[in-house]
Amino acid sequence: MDERIIHAKLESLRLCLSRIRDKTPASVGILSNDIDLQDIISVNLERAVQVCVDIAAHIISESDEGTPASMGESFDSLHSLGIISQDLSLRMKKAVGFRNISVHAYQAIDWEIVYAIITTRLDDFTSFATSVTDTLDESG
Repeated sequence: MDERIIHAKLESLRLCLSRIRDKTPASVGILSNDIDLQDIISVNLERAVQVCVDIAAHIISESDEGTPASMGESFDSLHSLGIISQDLSLRMKKAVGFRNISVHAYQAIDWEIVYAIITTRLDDFTSFATSVTDTLDESG
């Protein structure tokens, strides 16, 4: 696998998370009433999820795993490959669910949920990056 691609994507993920952390307001009320913050945070969350899916697809394409039928299944495949835990796989699949709502507007975004994600779940992305980095270190 081309580790340069994965490292570039991991850097993109880091930048998305940094942007979210820098723009996270002190309360959900502030977020609910500031469309600029909403845009910055939702776009960077969408990008963070997409980058993780892209990393997963790159890793899976170099393995004997079959092609996942959905973005969420990409994380099941990474679990099957021993790269991420089952718990992290489930949390990343939930992140894909948020991404789908945000990108496709399946329903109105609940800013309380977004606020909970940005204040309590960003470490899921960091854990994902650490797991991928550890795998690269072991293989290289």
